[in-house]
Amino acid sequence: MINPLDFPTLVLVLSFLLLWFAAWAGGKISQRRHALSEEMRPDFGVILAASLTLLGLIIGFSFSMATARYDMRKTYEEAEANAIGTEYVRAALLGPAEASQVRALLRQYTALRIQAYTIHAYNRHYGDDVTRINQQTAQLQNQLWVAASQPAIAQPTPVRALAVAGMNDVLNSQGYTQAAWWNRIPVGAWCLMFAIALFCNVLLGYGAHKVDAKLFMVLPLVVAISFFLIADIDSPRGGVIRVHPQNLESLQAAFSSQ
Repeated sequence: MINPLDFPTLVLVLSFLLLWFAAWAGGKISQRRHALSEEMRPDFGVILAASLTLLGLIIGFSFSMATARYDMRKTYEEAEANAIGTEYVRAALLGPAEASQVRALLRQYTALRIQAYTIHAYNRHYGDDVTRINQQTAQLQNQLWVAASQPAIAQPTPVRALAVAGMNDVLNSQGYTQAAWWNRIPVGAWCLMFAIALFCNVLLGYGAHKVDAKLFMVLPLVVAISFFLIADIDSPRGGVIRVHPQNLESLQAAFSSQ
C-alpha cells in the first residue's frame, strides 16, 4: 500500500495551499464580522503567540522523532552488513562444500538487501518491486538457514554451532531493519500537527488589519517547508534524505575482490 507521506513534495504543496487558504479564510471572516478592537488586540496577540509557540514546539518534537528514526535505520544498516560479513567468515566452520554454498547465497543476499535499500517511492513499479524483493528475501533466508543448519544437525559440534548462531544474527538483523522502517511518525501525530497549523493560520488571518494574499503566504510556506523536511527524513523510501547502504555496498565490493 502506497503511503502519501512517502512523497514529501506532495506534502509540501498540499500543506502550503491548505494553510494559505486557512489564513486567507481567517482574514475574510474578520472582514465580514466586526474587526478586532484595539482593546482586544493585546489579548488576541497573546493567544496567537501561544498558538504559534505550541506549533513550533510540536514541529520541533516531530523533527526530533524523525531524525531519531533515521539514525536508527542507519544503525541497523551497519549492523546488517556486519552480521553478513561475520557469517561469511564463519561459513568456513561448516566445511569446504557447505562454506562454498553458504557464501554464494550470502553474496546473492547482500545484492538483494542493497536493492531493498535503493528502491524509491517515485518508481512506477514501486509496489511490485517491494513485493518481489520481500518474496525473494524470504526465499533466500530459508535457503541460508537450511544451508547452515543441516551440516550442524548432521554433525553437531560447538564450532559449527558458531556458524548457525551467525546465520541467526543475519536473519534477525533484517527483521530489526524492517521494524525500524515500519517505525514511522504516527498518522495521528501528523493530523494533530496539521490541525494546529491550520488553526494558527486562521488566527493569523483573523488578526490581520487587511487581507493581503502575498503576506499570508509567509507563515504557510515556512510551516509547509518544515512539514516537507519532517516527511522527507521520516520516509525510508521517499524524498531525498534516505539511508544509503554504503556498508552493504562496501561488503559487496569486498566479496567481489575475493
